[in-house]
Amino acid sequence: MATLRSLKIKTSTCKRLVKELHSYEKEVESEAAKTAKMKENGADPYDLKQQENVLGESRMMIPDCRKRLESSLAELKATLAELEELNQKEGAEIEEARTTISQVENLFPTSSTSES
Repeated sequence: MATLRSLKIKTSTCKRLVKELHSYEKEVESEAAKTAKMKENGADPYDLKQQENVLGESRMMIPDCRKRLESSLAELKATLAELEELNQKEGAEIEEARTTISQVENLFPTSSTSES
């Protein structure tokens, strides 16, 4: 059964995953810039290969994080819907959850919009 406490936890999880996703995206940008600079400066091939591996690992984290965020968003929506069915449609936790849902959905343009 959904509670305001579980809604608050799921909302916090979504917020944390959004921060994590942005962090990985920034990391990829900085690692890509570092790799480009190394290529430009004619860095040692071994060092360049190691840097490309770091960049590749950073890039692999983004799809995983997006998948976890989509899953967390689905759980948050389900919990919110369950609470609304129980006539709990007002309150700070409810509004915060709705705000978080809209923020996360803005990160996924035209993704899983299976609402009819």
